[in-house]
Amino acid sequence: MLKPVNFFFMAPHAKSVALVGEFNDWNPEAHPMHRHPDGSWSIQVQLHHGHHMYRFVVDGEPALDPRAHGVVRSEHHGRVSVVAVS
Repeated sequence: MLKPVNFFFMAPHAKSVALVGEFNDWNPEAHPMHRHPDGSWSIQVQLHHGHHMYRFVVDGEPALDPRAHGVVRSEHHGRVSVVAVS
């Protein structure tokens, strides 16, 4: 079963922010985030139960999520954030 998961990132000076992860094959074009007037960025993604590795791409540079449930080292992507969906 899929559940809606909200992702937020504060980057007031960024021109673009995208969510990448194992759920979209780390494709920065799959989930572009939406900018809000306060400089935050957000997106809601439907994810299956379990743990999911992800990170943000801010103006082409990878960034960890300070609000993540944890950080792990991915074999192919270095340090990534983790979200638990239950």
